[in-house]
Formats: sequence, structure tokens, C-alpha cells
Amino acid sequence: MKSSILKIHPADTILVALRNLQAGETVEYNGDPYTVKENIPAKHKFYMRDEPAGTEVIMYGVLVGKTEKNVHSGNRVSTENLKHASSAYDFRNRKYSWAPPDVSRFRDAHFYGYHRYDGRVGTANYWLFIPTVFCENRNLNVIREVLQDELGYSVTEKYKSFTRELIIAQQQGKKLTDPDMTSFESTRARSRVFKNVDGIRFLNHDGGCGGIRQDSAVLGKLLAAYANHPNVGGITILSLGCQHLQSSELLDDIKRTAPGFDKPVFVFEQQQSQSEEQLIQESIRKTFEGLVQINKLERKQATLDKLCIGVKCGGSDGFSGITANPAVGYCADLLVALGGKVLLAEFPELCGVEQEMVDRSVNETIARKFIRLMKDYEASALRAGSGFDMNPSPGNIRDGLITDAMKSAGAAKKAGNAPVVDVLDYTEPALKPGLSLVCTPGNDVEATTGQAASGATLILFTTGLGTPTGNPVCPTIKISSNTALARRMPDIIDIDTGVLIEGEKTLEEMGEEILLYCIRAASGEITPKAVLLNQDDFIPWKRGVSL
Repeated sequence: MKSSILKIHPADTILVALRNLQAGETVEYNGDPYTVKENIPAKHKFYMRDEPAGTEVIMYGVLVGKTEKNVHSGNRVSTENLKHASSAYDFRNRKYSWAPPDVSRFRDAHFYGYHRYDGRVGTANYWLFIPTVFCENRNLNVIREVLQDELGYSVTEKYKSFTRELIIAQQQGKKLTDPDMTSFESTRARSRVFKNVDGIRFLNHDGGCGGIRQDSAVLGKLLAAYANHPNVGGITILSLGCQHLQSSELLDDIKRTAPGFDKPVFVFEQQQSQSEEQLIQESIRKTFEGLVQINKLERKQATLDKLCIGVKCGGSDGFSGITANPAVGYCADLLVALGGKVLLAEFPELCGVEQEMVDRSVNETIARKFIRLMKDYEASALRAGSGFDMNPSPGNIRDGLITDAMKSAGAAKKAGNAPVVDVLDYTEPALKPGLSLVCTPGNDVEATTGQAASGATLILFTTGLGTPTGNPVCPTIKISSNTALARRMPDIIDIDTGVLIEGEKTLEEMGEEILLYCIRAASGEITPKAVLLNQDDFIPWKRGVSL
């Protein structure tokens, strides 16, 4: 791919700068010269032709906006001269054909995971703490600090040691910037007590009471999906007692979600306890007993069709849709060809490529469910005084993603080219092998929260700007779209796809490399950075108002 500029699709009317271009510089693409009339930073785009105001602008082969004023060849595409526009969509009864990639290299591949009662296989074995209401968050925080510190799961020991050294230095009258201050490398975390328990996770949230009952009902389904997640071995539930989401209702949701549910579950209700101290002590004691129980589980061999991978992007830049997302998309196609599941979420970031998703749907029922969910979602955003067109963040725009349709066209590349076998509303489980669309917000954490609820056991998360996020029960693998980010934030990036810009690897090679990383991460051979940092972000999607 090494070049100065790139045309992504033959129908495109704008070109992408792969490096900084200076005003007056002439660059060539397919034998045609283009003189840029202003500085064009890498990742940004410029117009190929002189166009009047109101002209449709095409990128990735789809409509991504219309010019707001007259533009000239070599002008930089910006929010001043381009506004969001997207094409209408509907069911067209198109027959979609797909040529799966060659997966001979992976035919005999396998991973080592935790086999559950229902045939699913987890990539981790976590103990999960669930509050039925936000009132229990404080108790969860106390328990989190104790159990993670004492059982060897904490990542804060180095910061605690550093703070202690600062206290000593202050008491001794030293400058706090003295070079002999203790470094993080000199601290040691405690070793794990339970070698087959990968962590203890906590689903702090702000729901369960105070809003509309529908939000509490959806929260119950979400928490039940997490309790039944294949990466979860056991659950402790903390309840206040008087909240909308009753612990008995949550247990009913779990039974409805999983009739054969066989994991250890402990429930504690604060308003029935003698004291907060007694509640916390007893929940720690019973959880410890549960940890002893699930620690007896061991990883066993599983075929790759048991993997369920969520694909997500956040902190996207102008290279995301050119490097990281298409590479993840090729990995997704490999997994689908092997019989696995792939989940694409964040519906606001499918705005502009809806027709493609409709045409890729395997039948009319699935296509029309997608259409209904998309239109209902957009209508609710409009009622709130917003719209999908307002999705791009300031960071997205600064790095070349000018409209939502432009951002979406690149984001959709994470789904590869496989047919859409199912469309899932929020908290619905993924049951069919292949590519499924999951209705979630574009918000990074709300989207990953929803993907895990639908059953993702790994998440591939692409970023161009850097995003320190993860999920409590689903190991999240961070993939950078550019090498500069991978070098600047090596503590959060697992895989760098910036080499595609330099032409050092092909898209297919990069996709295979990502799948090989997934296999090792699913087996516990390597630990993604988000897991090492305990980046356990969890935000339920609230569709209603607070009362």
C-alpha cells in the first residue's frame, strides 16, 4: 500500500492522504496528477475534481456527504465544505454471494478454554459480582479492593508502593522529583491464590431503581446474560432489598436465559443483614468457597467454531477504515468460514451502509428486523434533538472522519464480507454461526457491554487515537490503525496494523496474524493489555428517562 495517496473504491470522488501533503505539492494516482491547494495532513482527504455546492461525495463506494459550497480539486475535505448525507435503504431481495477465504491453515487449529454445561466454551474463568441496584456499588468497591489485593488480581500495588515512597520522601524532606525515588518496576504484586480463576469482576452500574421500570427490566436481562456468559464460572449478587430490580426477578431472568444453569450463585440482601460488616464478611466468605469450587475447572481443547468474537472500534481515525478495520474484517471472515461467530455492534456507526447490510442478509425476515431496529433507533435520537449525523467526536473529525457516513463506511469494514445470518436486539444471545449484527449505541463501553451480553468471548477493538477500555468478562484485544499510536501507547495496544500503510504486510497476512493472536489469547497463553490493566468497563444502555 506504500504510496502518498489512496483511492479506496473505484467510484470514490475523494482521495486519502497517507502522509502529510504540503500546499502546492503535486501527487499522482493511477497516472493522474493532483495538485493540493492547501496542507493536507495524513489521514485527511481532498477532492479529486471541481464540484459545485450540493454535489454528492462518494467514499468506500457509498454516499458519505454533500458539498456545502463550491470546492476545487486539491481542496481539503472539512466540516466547512462537507456535511453528512446518506442514501435511503430498503429490502431489495438481492441474492448475495460470498467467496469465503482460504482457511486451510486453520483447519486443525484449536484453543484451550473452559467448557460449560450448554456446549459453549469460555476463553476465561471469572467470578462475577453483580449488584441489582446502584446502592450496592460502595459495598462492591470495598469487596473489590480486598479480594483483588489479597488474591493476587490487583494492578494497583505499584501505585500504592510509589505513594508510600512519596510519603516517606516528604517526611524526610526530600524533593519528590529526586531520581532515587522508587520506580514502578521495583514493586511486586502478590501471586494468584487460584491458578484456574482468571479474575474477579464487578459490574458496578447506576441502574436498578429510580428510572422507568422498563430500564430495570432490560438491566435484569443484561445482568442475567452476564451471569450466563461462558467466561463466568460463578456469581455473587448483592441486593439492597427495596429496589425495582428484585434479586428474585434477576434469578428468574437467569433461569429463563439458561434453563440448565449450573454455576454457583450466592445472594445477599443488605436490608436483611444485621450490619454492613456482616454482609461484607459473609459475601467474602461464601465467594471464597465458590472460588475454591470453580478453581477445580481446567482448560480443555476446543475447535475454533466455539469462538465468538465481537468486533468494535473506538477513538477511530482516518486510517481505521483502511488498516485496522479491514484487517479485523478479514479475521472475521476467516472465523466465519471456520464455523465461528462474529458480532458487529454500534448501529449509529452503520449509518450510510445500511443498504449493504440489508443486501447481505440471508433472508427477508433478518433484513427487515435490521431495518426496523435502525429506523426506530434513529427516530428516538431525532426525538431527543440529535441524530446519527452528530456521532463523530471532535477527535474523529480532527483525524479525518468528517461525517458519520464516512466514519460508518470505514467502521463497517470490521464485519468483513460474510453474509448477515442474524440481527440481535440488545441482550439477545447469538445462537447462529456466522456474522450477526447487535443493536447497541456507538458509545465504546455501551457497545462492548452489549456485545458481551450477546455472547462474545473475545473482543477485537480497533483504535486510531488510543482508547483505554475493556470489558469485565470478555478479554479485549486492542488493535492500532497506525504505528505512531502503537509506539506512543504500547501499554494499551496489542497489535499494530500500521504496517499496512508501509506495505510491509498484506491485508490477508494481517488478518491471519490477528486470528492467531485470538487463539493464543483464548487459550490463556497471552494476556491482552486491557486485561492486564483491569480495564473492566461496564455501562448498561438506558433507553428511558429517569423518574
